[in-house]
Amino acid sequence: MKLFVQVPCLNEEETLPAVLSTIPREIPGIDSVEILIVDDGSTDRTVEVAKAHGVKHFVRHARNMGLARSFRDGVDYALAQGADIVVNTDGDNQYPQERISDLVQPLVRGEADIVIADRQTAKISHFSPFKKLMQRVGSDVVNRAAGTALPDAASGFRAYSKQALVRLNVVTQFSYCMETIIQAGNKRLRIESLPITTNPKTRESRLFKNIWQHMFKSGSAIVRSYLMFKPHVMLGTLGTIMLIAGLVPFVRFLVLWLMGDSGGHVQSLIFGTALLVGALLSYALLIIADLLRTNRVLLEESLERVKALQYADPHARRETMEAASTVVPDRIHERVAPAERAVAHSVSAD
Repeated sequence: MKLFVQVPCLNEEETLPAVLSTIPREIPGIDSVEILIVDDGSTDRTVEVAKAHGVKHFVRHARNMGLARSFRDGVDYALAQGADIVVNTDGDNQYPQERISDLVQPLVRGEADIVIADRQTAKISHFSPFKKLMQRVGSDVVNRAAGTALPDAASGFRAYSKQALVRLNVVTQFSYCMETIIQAGNKRLRIESLPITTNPKTRESRLFKNIWQHMFKSGSAIVRSYLMFKPHVMLGTLGTIMLIAGLVPFVRFLVLWLMGDSGGHVQSLIFGTALLVGALLSYALLIIADLLRTNRVLLEESLERVKALQYADPHARRETMEAASTVVPDRIHERVAPAERAVAHSVSAD
């Protein structure tokens, strides 16, 4: 079993040595441990430092492409190299790489598809009370969308099985953390959590400028995932609220009219009509979203088959191709045979 530890980096020459030196080279149940540096447009000596520490695998971006793209490109490279498990950590040394062995054991034993480290954010001293609150709220929202019960949905210290990575498709441009959990939960992948203690803070986050930007981008990713996997929750709820609110002005107008007060109140009718039109549009979008979800599921199933074949070991790939080559002629024969019988019948009739 081959393990790849991928380390996304952006100008991490100062902290990278500590990260590389703490990655275990021998893990029970793992035959080989490989380190992959995903250089996301670094302008310092990050790559040179990694090479000096014996790293042989690199994915390099000519310019900064973002964390989600770095994760996706790193996973593609690792799977192409025959990885059975991929662990993602950070180049700023915030995570205890010594716990990688504990992180991957549920995957080695076949008990989980994904293991996510729980940073126990309530105990992190450099997190403000507001940030701790937002971390908890964000995790709760993600858990509702995914049907999971993870204490730390934003943690980037994770281990993925090959089977899980084949089924996940990262499309966001910001951070993959929320999106992969929601996808995994809705695809019924097994997710476990591992409590850890983070290392002391080494620098400010480069993923976002401030907490408000982080909330906006994370919220956008969550809403997008809701619309992808549970459109009835967003659009159905919105449409129902607008429908009920739109009926209220009409009921008010009807009551007043029955009481003999038939003058004016046109504003209520206009307001109610606008809300009812909004409800109708929400329900129409819900139907469209449901149809698109069906199409997405079919496309994802096709993509999973392609990726499974692409990243299969050469022996398994050869067996699959040989099996396909023996099946296709039979199908062709079955389809051609009726036509041949029809031709033969017409000839004999002549």
